Amino acid sequence: MTIAGFDPSSGAGITADLAVIAAHGFFGTSAITALTVQSTLGVRSMHVVAAPILDATLRCLAEDLPPAGVKVGMLGSRENVQVVVSFLQQLKTAGRTVPVVLDPVIQSSSGRELLSRGGLDLLRDELLPLVDWVTPNGLELAALTNMPVTTALEVETASKSLVDRFPGLNVVETGGDGDQANDLAILLDGTQKWFSGQKIDSRATHGTGCAFSTALTCRFIAGIEPLEAVGLAKHFVSEAILRAEVIGNGNGPMDLLWPLRHGRRGQERRG
Repeated sequence: MTIAGFDPSSGAGITADLAVIAAHGFFGTSAITALTVQSTLGVRSMHVVAAPILDATLRCLAEDLPPAGVKVGMLGSRENVQVVVSFLQQLKTAGRTVPVVLDPVIQSSSGRELLSRGGLDLLRDELLPLVDWVTPNGLELAALTNMPVTTALEVETASKSLVDRFPGLNVVETGGDGDQANDLAILLDGTQKWFSGQKIDSRATHGTGCAFSTALTCRFIAGIEPLEAVGLAKHFVSEAILRAEVIGNGNGPMDLLWPLRHGRRGQERRG
């Protein structure tokens, strides 16, 4: 299940998440949190889905198509954060132990605010304790921790502060928006690993955070061990950028279905 916003250009959000899920050989359900007016050139406006509609959608899906895993993306409002908090609490109360991955979307790559300060506070204080993994980029990690994240040491310190504060939480700081595409994973048991990357010279980079968090969720559903799952999700996104035919006049979509085009499911192990 993906809980996220709708991007009509299909580079990010719900439509991109469903493509990633299909590429990994799974069937995806979705609950839309907000409609956006956007293209590869950026977000022009956002229109949040009313919280009662989101709540009814999640309840309806859970009754008939209970999720094997949940990816949470853009929520758009404090009210929708509260709905997702309640939904995850209900899953736990019902004994559903499924992986939950949060991509804490705060603003678009073009700089538009996608979650209010009140929504961010609620996300940090009530939603983070209910998820298993959080995948912030540098800006999002700084917002979640109120700490600087301009150096590798600062990234490590800020990420560890989240793991220390929330004992059940694993963190992956995604560094694709920096000068080097290195990601840091810190597991709840204190295990820490940097995943080195290479900055790819391409405009087909829209929705990398969405794709990574969804691919990571799929890896966990497939039973892949945590650090291997992070590496495979990173590989999936890198290949999606490299294989994309650049379209649009801005930051275009990746080739999220590349494993299907090349006869490989995204959930298969490399090597």
